[in-house]
Amino acid sequence: MQVRLARCYEQAVETVTMNGGSRRRPTSFDVAERAGVSQPTVSRALSGSPAIAEATRRKVIEAAEALGYFVDERAARLRRGSTGTLAVVVICREGDSASSINPFAYALLGSVCVAASERGFETLVSFQAREADFFGHYQEQGRADGLVVIGTTTNAAAWEHFRGLESEGRKVAYWGSPFDELDWVRSDNRAAGKLAVEHLLAAGYRRPCFLGALNTPQVQFTERYEGYAEAMRAAGLEPCLAPTVNAPTREEEGRRAARRLIERGPIEQGDIDAVFAACDAMALGALEAFAAADIAVPSQVGVMGFDDLVAGRFSRPPLTTIAPDPAEAGAALVEAVLDEGVAARRRVPVSLIARGSTAK
Repeated sequence: MQVRLARCYEQAVETVTMNGGSRRRPTSFDVAERAGVSQPTVSRALSGSPAIAEATRRKVIEAAEALGYFVDERAARLRRGSTGTLAVVVICREGDSASSINPFAYALLGSVCVAASERGFETLVSFQAREADFFGHYQEQGRADGLVVIGTTTNAAAWEHFRGLESEGRKVAYWGSPFDELDWVRSDNRAAGKLAVEHLLAAGYRRPCFLGALNTPQVQFTERYEGYAEAMRAAGLEPCLAPTVNAPTREEEGRRAARRLIERGPIEQGDIDAVFAACDAMALGALEAFAAADIAVPSQVGVMGFDDLVAGRFSRPPLTTIAPDPAEAGAALVEAVLDEGVAARRRVPVSLIARGSTAK
């Protein structure tokens, strides 16, 4: 099938239109005629086959350059049984603009593209939000060798669609999947929760609280809370949860949760003195709420998040965060799709980035 596709592709591009007219593009047969060799010899010479003498190879290359012939890599890959392309689907919330997409998704998308390029693969990227537009059959249609799916878990219909595409022989890896049975790559979220508690206690805080929602499709948030709670108990402290509720944005979720904490009484006299938010966007919303209530960060309350969004580097004060390396995450996703024998479910290590919001 792919050999037929390759030949069809070659035929489709043999002619090009220039200045209103048509000019036939040189083929490997033209090169063979000019070099005085057979067409299979041209193919083997240009593919680097060791069966071709160096003198013959030079003659073929000179003929190809004189005619302006170049090897069609896409057709060659199809003949070898590979498209040379990796498909990437970014799941978005329906109705959201491109600017509303979590910036971490863009960083991860870029890392996937770079990792694929380093393997000699191009990337075919699609942003999908509406149910009528969901599509993931890139491999079946011979358009890609595999698929990476990333994006928001709030679009339940999209995740159900891609979950339903699972079948024998498909090469797919997911980042942020709400379903454990899929072949996912995730941050080491429990380690992040532990790291957050250790950092806050070492900074002098004694009552850190987790800000986020549990038992939602955002499995990562629950995992971060579990790591936080385990570290709190190990330190002889009782875990604290400042639950968020649905809001138009993650920032608003964090803002509202922080306001409820403030309404419970003076922060410095209450049962919390630091907040570890499930993500940076929530942490940034909490920073705004504390600033509006004239609560000083970090002296009265510490704030930290997860993701290392660029906005957190320029907040006031700059936001302490924990995050995986996007480059490592992108490489792990590409490896999960393209490399046989690589573990389908993998954790990407995380690291602490300490900034002013926890410098008590």
